[in-house]
Amino acid sequence: MENISDTLKTLMNQRNLNQRYDDLMAAVYQDPDVRQFLAAHQQELSKDALQRSAAKLYEFCEEKRKVARHEPTQAPGYQPTLIMSNHLIDIAYQPTPQLQEAQAERELKQRVRSISMPKSIQTANLSSYDQDGDRATALMSALDFIDAYTQAPKRFHRGLYFYGSFGVGKTYLLGAMANELAAKGFQTTLIHFPSFAVEMKRSISNNTSADKVDAIKRSPILMIDDIGADASSTWIRDDVLGVILEYRMQEELPTCFSSNFSMQELQDGYLTISQKGDEEPVKASRIMQRVRFLATEIEMVGRNRRLNPDE
Repeated sequence: MENISDTLKTLMNQRNLNQRYDDLMAAVYQDPDVRQFLAAHQQELSKDALQRSAAKLYEFCEEKRKVARHEPTQAPGYQPTLIMSNHLIDIAYQPTPQLQEAQAERELKQRVRSISMPKSIQTANLSSYDQDGDRATALMSALDFIDAYTQAPKRFHRGLYFYGSFGVGKTYLLGAMANELAAKGFQTTLIHFPSFAVEMKRSISNNTSADKVDAIKRSPILMIDDIGADASSTWIRDDVLGVILEYRMQEELPTCFSSNFSMQELQDGYLTISQKGDEEPVKASRIMQRVRFLATEIEMVGRNRRLNPDE
């Protein structure tokens, strides 16, 4: 793109173009923003400031015009503003409202880390959450948690353990909570636990399982979705889930869960009986002690929205 300052110098130096230059600068000095700036800073301007800053003023008006017409500019996404520099006029470029909005949206999405979660959680919203059945209790609990955490994020806040039958909105509610917390400036990690367990098993071959567990366990706010939906192995239970929950209990980090099983059902089935059919009630009890320390159990009852999403 041709440099505006060079263009103006060319106009100034070429024979018979003095009038053209005078006309250009006359238009520049009639610009409302230029006039307002000159009036506000007249005491700071040096005697030859207008002559020495002519190229900057011309650039300001040209770039402002391009922004208004949505034409390509020297600094896409930024708009010019006049500033003072050593008693002369200079230009600074500030993000346009559109760029600021896009940046804010990107930052918002970055505050919600999603691992193998359904696409619908990206737009999950508490304000549109249907409250039929016992879902109103779950929603109020979610709002209370968000309010308490927002007011005192450095204190320990017990998370929520939502359980109920398929399709009652447990995953959606976790996603809506994460999005609400993101809007308030807090980072959340959501993981679909059965998918995460598969990923962990695959990571053994490349020796990255410890790094993955470490990243998850340190999340400021962690939401574990669909716990108990896969066939449990002792390694996933003890060296993955157990390690994550132990760390979060010791560090008192807020943790939420969703499951098709109540806490007691999760303990008696998923955590006690391994894939090989072995029963280890003591280890299961140890895991559940951490779950109960971290979260309050809330049952959700309602129709299956996966079968009748429009009803």
